[in-house]
Amino acid sequence: MSKLIRQIHRWVSIIFVAIVIAIFTALGLGKEPPQWVYFLPLFPLALLALTGLYMFVLPYTAKRRGEQRAGG
Repeated sequence: MSKLIRQIHRWVSIIFVAIVIAIFTALGLGKEPPQWVYFLPLFPLALLALTGLYMFVLPYTAKRRGEQRAGG
């Protein structure tokens, strides 16, 4: 499960960066993208936040589970 979350996090980060680069490229070329384009990075960003928080908390929960198994 943890390996799958890490892979999802990596691929979603690539998608997020690609979207942001595309928006900045369009702005750099002088084209004003439609307003909805600015909302495209929000879904990948939410997924990155969720998977990132999961990976952040994972070592602490593993440590706590190890203490409980040892009888501490």
